[in-house]
Amino acid sequence: MNTIEAKNIVKHYASHQALKNVSIAVPERSVFGLLGPNGAGKTSLIRIINQITAPDSGTVTFCGEPLAPHHVEQIGYLPEERGLYKSMKVGEQCMYLAQLKGLSKAEAKSRLMDWFKRFEIHTWWDKKIEDLSKGMAQKVQFITTVLHEPKLLILDEPFSGFDPINAELIRLEMLRLKDQGSTIILSTHDMGSVESLCDNIALINRSEVILEGPVREVKNRFRTHVYALQYQGAAMDLGIGLWSNFELLENTFQDGLHTAHIKLGEGKQLNDLLAALIPHIQIISVRELIPTMDEIFISAVTKFNQGHE
Repeated sequence: MNTIEAKNIVKHYASHQALKNVSIAVPERSVFGLLGPNGAGKTSLIRIINQITAPDSGTVTFCGEPLAPHHVEQIGYLPEERGLYKSMKVGEQCMYLAQLKGLSKAEAKSRLMDWFKRFEIHTWWDKKIEDLSKGMAQKVQFITTVLHEPKLLILDEPFSGFDPINAELIRLEMLRLKDQGSTIILSTHDMGSVESLCDNIALINRSEVILEGPVREVKNRFRTHVYALQYQGAAMDLGIGLWSNFELLENTFQDGLHTAHIKLGEGKQLNDLLAALIPHIQIISVRELIPTMDEIFISAVTKFNQGHE
């Protein structure tokens, strides 16, 4: 079942078309990467799911039901533009926001204490928001976003302002929340986080979805069938083994080892490459050079833009 399903969403702002027949399906208990360059339309789609604005046409369903005002209570939203009241104390601020989400005072206090201990910030209760660093304030806002245990979490650049240790803390909490039943929409430019967290992605560019699917499947679509092979022996012997069935893209020598980048020929498999080379050189290691999500992002956006110039 999908937690969120958007079909053929169209949205205009004056003469600007922010979304053009955008459709996404976000499976329950998954992390869904909503990706795209700045101004692509991601924020417009997020605002529609949050019911801040409405689409000009198209439909959105939440757990199989048409999206309705009461679904807001089951959504937690961490916007890229943070919004805490600087003059309030941390505990006071968290209690206020928790009760806005429908928690009783006692339940809010109990859950906050658990989160404060987990994040090791139990001494911050009486600190003023204005005295917190950006990263400290980020922790507080993350807690207020997830405190009411929503079915859907929408996190827009959640790692902004965090050092690597605290970014890893947030990543682990996201995975824990998913395991406990939450569905997460992650909007980020951090492709490393996409690779480590996301089950599925949708890439929006110029108001359209130009790439979507499970992360593994998407990466497989962009395979180049290029392998990095470390070996000992003469470069000439490597060339003899490759002959006309494989393409040598690069060959370097360092610390007594050659490293060759080799592209498989049409219809050839890794076993064919190894069989061709073993009689001629000593193979130390071999690995496929699979494109990163950064490379896939750049490739997909560049190809789409070139086709629409």
